[in-house]
Amino acid sequence: MATTTATTLAASAGDGSSPPSRSTVTTIAAQAYHVLKINGARGFENFIRRDELERSEYLNDDYFAIAAHVIIPKEKPSVVVPPSNMHLHYGDLLVSKEGTDVKFLVGGEMFAAHRLVLAARSPVFKAELFRPTKKGTIDAIQIDNMEARVFKALLGFIYTDIWPEIGHGKDNVAMAQQLLAAADRYGLQRLKFVYEDKLCNHIDTCSVSTMLVLVEKHHCCKLKEACSTFLSSMSPPIVEDPNSSIFGSELEKTVSSSENHRSQINRTDIRIQPWQNADV
Repeated sequence: MATTTATTLAASAGDGSSPPSRSTVTTIAAQAYHVLKINGARGFENFIRRDELERSEYLNDDYFAIAAHVIIPKEKPSVVVPPSNMHLHYGDLLVSKEGTDVKFLVGGEMFAAHRLVLAARSPVFKAELFRPTKKGTIDAIQIDNMEARVFKALLGFIYTDIWPEIGHGKDNVAMAQQLLAAADRYGLQRLKFVYEDKLCNHIDTCSVSTMLVLVEKHHCCKLKEACSTFLSSMSPPIVEDPNSSIFGSELEKTVSSSENHRSQINRTDIRIQPWQNADV
């Protein structure tokens, strides 16, 4: 609610009577209240010119009066609501391993997690973790074709909705590519789109072949467009590059390798095996 002020300029009269208000004499638009604000203060910057005031009937023996009615609204008390910190609580749950009921063996490393959290975030984990298993066994889940660091980042996203940033190094780009593949593998569409967008800014002659493989395997439409744009703009320099002769063969080899091993890669990579009470 804005502060409003009704202002009246009046001159004192010798006979004690009140002359008409300035608003009555000079009002152009019929307004009883005005919002007054000048450089953070309130009031009319040029309420009346000095020469106009000296000639007016409001000045009497160098004296004039200004009557003002000021309405000051009361500010309602407000409560500052802090931002959500749910991700911190879930992150602590993952780190503390309290209440974990499932273990994963990935790249020689063991990870503990909570079935319900994984199932709530990933339809693939939900299907795998709640399928019927033999009773009387403690299950360890082995995940193949994935690095431990990638699975760790994947768990971090599942629990906190936070993803690791990537730099411009070759290893960082490879990590982002693996995270995109892992996100698609477990139905984490948000994470997949995040890294698809990031990889669009990391396309060069060294990475474009693997990017195209990602496009073909994981249906990355935006990344495909970015690769096409890059190849269209850089084709002449690539052809003139002494090393460009290996570009086509490397791409063909990468795609061919992907095709030859497609059945192996697309196989169910989660295997249930007896767990021997080892510490995580």
